[in-house]
Amino acid sequence: MQNTIEHVDFLHLQELGGLELLKAHYHQKQFSKHVHEGYCIGVIEDGAQSFYRTGSLHIAPKGDIILVNADEIHTGSSAVETGWKYRAIYPTPEMLRDISQDFFKQKNATPWFQNAVVHDVGLGQQLSLLFDLLEQKNNKLLKESMYLSTIACLLMRYGRAKLYASEFSEAQKKVYVIKDLLLSCPEKDYSLTELAQLVDLSPWHLLRQFKKYMGLPPHAWLVQTRLRKAKELLKNGENIANTAFHCGFSDQSHFNRHFKKAMGVTPAQYIAHLVKS
Repeated sequence: MQNTIEHVDFLHLQELGGLELLKAHYHQKQFSKHVHEGYCIGVIEDGAQSFYRTGSLHIAPKGDIILVNADEIHTGSSAVETGWKYRAIYPTPEMLRDISQDFFKQKNATPWFQNAVVHDVGLGQQLSLLFDLLEQKNNKLLKESMYLSTIACLLMRYGRAKLYASEFSEAQKKVYVIKDLLLSCPEKDYSLTELAQLVDLSPWHLLRQFKKYMGLPPHAWLVQTRLRKAKELLKNGENIANTAFHCGFSDQSHFNRHFKKAMGVTPAQYIAHLVKS
């Protein structure tokens, strides 16, 4: 009989600025539309993953590299009956900006990966070796050196500079004002009318423009910002009940449900699998 046990492990690597490494094996799991504050850079180690990104559906088979930009709406599910197994790291925009400063003409440019799936056998193997190394203890100098060289290779081959804010349309700039507001205070109970007035748009126009540029309507994006804050509180030792309260969730079960839909594990499992070096 087919083994349907699913497992997820998180490593929180203090020696690399808190870089998070995910090691997962899923069979029936289906991730709802969600975002991460960091990039997702992963390798499919078995099976195949199906996921939505950049407005279309992508399939990543064994050996392929998956790339999701920070704050980019995406999903995740199995593309085959046997599920999929993968490892991935989640560097923040600041982490990649520091590495990429020698590769882009624009100063302090944020990297952007156009391709959601990359078939690059050599780089995929290099990423797998990096993940092996990151799971080991000690060897800080080797870990940092291999991490920097691997990400640099990825950026040189597949990265490009993201647009500056000055290049955004007026509507997009207004949407980003609301996005930053929600990020700064996600626990608050906002109204659409209130948000629209802040940027001098009608509620209907803001609703349409926000979904156009962010991929989710404001209320769904607010949930994602609350989950982002929740992860930080949990990693800093806050208990689950207080985290749910401080992040604006109506109750703990509501928090648990949204957390599992986006992360693949409950808050309790997330804490249990969070290993600090």
